[in-house]
Amino acid sequence: MKLPWSGRRAAQRHGLVVAWDGAALAYVQARREAHGRMHVQRFGVERRGEDAPEAFARRLGGLGFKGLAAQAMLRPAQYQILQIEAPAVPPEELRTAARWQIREMVSQHVDDLTLDVLKVGDEQLRPSGSLFVVAAPNAEIRAVMETAQALRCNVGVIDIHDLAQRNLQSALARESGVGERAHAAVVMTSDSQALLTICANGELFYTRRIDLGPGFMQAAWGTGYEGARGGGSELSLAAPGGEGDRAQRLVVEIQRSLDLWDRTWPTLVLDRLAVQAGVRTMEMAQWLGRELGQAVTPLDVSALFPGFEGGSEEDRQRCWPLLGVLLRSEDRRL
Repeated sequence: MKLPWSGRRAAQRHGLVVAWDGAALAYVQARREAHGRMHVQRFGVERRGEDAPEAFARRLGGLGFKGLAAQAMLRPAQYQILQIEAPAVPPEELRTAARWQIREMVSQHVDDLTLDVLKVGDEQLRPSGSLFVVAAPNAEIRAVMETAQALRCNVGVIDIHDLAQRNLQSALARESGVGERAHAAVVMTSDSQALLTICANGELFYTRRIDLGPGFMQAAWGTGYEGARGGGSELSLAAPGGEGDRAQRLVVEIQRSLDLWDRTWPTLVLDRLAVQAGVRTMEMAQWLGRELGQAVTPLDVSALFPGFEGGSEEDRQRCWPLLGVLLRSEDRRL
């Protein structure tokens, strides 16, 4: 099945987004209101637990999604995203050329992967000559489609977390009147990994995953190290093994990415950095602001999605990136 961005459709008035990771199904159902906001009607997480596949399928079938058009989202652990120089071929041959070019870069044989490509950055205003290549195991795609069958809904598009995150931070930038400027977001996608994206003019320019080790979200971030303030490429980690070391790894890797951005895109000055870390979002924003020596704000999209409230904090975190898929627009052409 083709991945998400090769075609475009008008925005739907009603939206259903699902994500299946092998252990739990997260979903968000919303409707578009007259003022353009997506009002969340319901969201939640169904965990498989000890259910046999047949029992879990019956439970999913009872959620009431029969016949609905849906979009699915892959989580970062379900795909690789690579950046390559765009091959000199016609647009209709890009996927084939990219498949050959990444064969030594992926973790399994390319015949076992579904690929799609996306041009890096704003091609019309600031061409980069590079492509993002998304490589998802065929087994992951099949699992998503089998889950959709159990839900009795019709999945027409499979999107990815990186682009959902792009949509959310770009929507907030547009709301603030700075959509054409560069802006960065750091989102905790799991207990041990952060996803850093930099966007401008509604497009994704940069993305990277930062692995932080199990238990990072329970660590004390502001202890054991003071050397990162002021930024710069000379940052060094604290003595290995402590919580301070793991916390500073995030500071160091963010700073290195921002330094790389300044060197690569000197005409696109970074306007803002926002973070999302569930109940610790404000704490992370204040801590990173001190360590990086610049303003860091919460990536708060609640005003864009009335109705996305209640439930457990864990469920909201699982469902939060799905909101970005609801904002997916379809006017990009390769």
